[in-house]
Amino acid sequence: MRIGVLAASSRTNPSAIPVMTAYVAAAFPEVELVFHPQCTATDGHFAGSDFARAAAFLEYANDPAFDAVWFLRGGYGANRILAMVMPELGRAARHKMYLGYSDVGFLLGALYARRIGRVAHGPMVSDINRHDGETTVARSLGWMARGDRSGLEPGLGGQPSAAFNLSILTALIGTPWLPDLTDHVLIVEEVSEPMYAIDRMLFKVANATQLKGIAGLRLGAVTAVQANEPAWGETLDYMMVRWARDMGVPYLGRAEVGHTQGNHVVPFGVA
Repeated sequence: MRIGVLAASSRTNPSAIPVMTAYVAAAFPEVELVFHPQCTATDGHFAGSDFARAAAFLEYANDPAFDAVWFLRGGYGANRILAMVMPELGRAARHKMYLGYSDVGFLLGALYARRIGRVAHGPMVSDINRHDGETTVARSLGWMARGDRSGLEPGLGGQPSAAFNLSILTALIGTPWLPDLTDHVLIVEEVSEPMYAIDRMLFKVANATQLKGIAGLRLGAVTAVQANEPAWGETLDYMMVRWARDMGVPYLGRAEVGHTQGNHVVPFGVA
């Protein structure tokens, strides 16, 4: 299997590249991992200019020699290339896997909205640098290269699912890039936000007309929560129950996804 790696968002820490290359050679010898030169580019905050990131994505997505596009990391910036890349995706792009999470959710959502490829929320290349990072990235590599379901989020059932970082999801609401999630179980996760901001984003999810047809809500990891002054006083599960009730859908509990080493793969649609 040939997997192309690129960075669609923030500038990267290139230290993950040799570590991942060595790990794949030892644990997944059937995988050829090809890092686009753009992975180490910088342009202020970003991994190269918007045009450079868009060109790298289109090069690998439209190349039939690649079976999958795997993202190096998230951060911020994938939204800035959507209008440049989505109209230019050709036939080869429709037969690939696309895997990432966090800011990459902008691309995953837009691809899924147009039913381009097999899209999944899951660990990225940079996660090799986490504690026990090999176990984390093996979930993504196993699913892409071997069809291994052991790395899938354990609570996935027969209903279609989709997973998003909450900040990315709320930014997609009201845009043409948000996919139709009717009858999907929607899984959300978040990082580096105070509780009031999480609650405000849940308000938008609960009241978004584009999401009225979902089948239920689940909550992934919420990590690095910023201090709330005064103290917030509500648990995350209470907040989820409250907003799910307002939305008229069930809260279906926790999910093993998010900005942690326990992040699991969630294929969009039926797993």
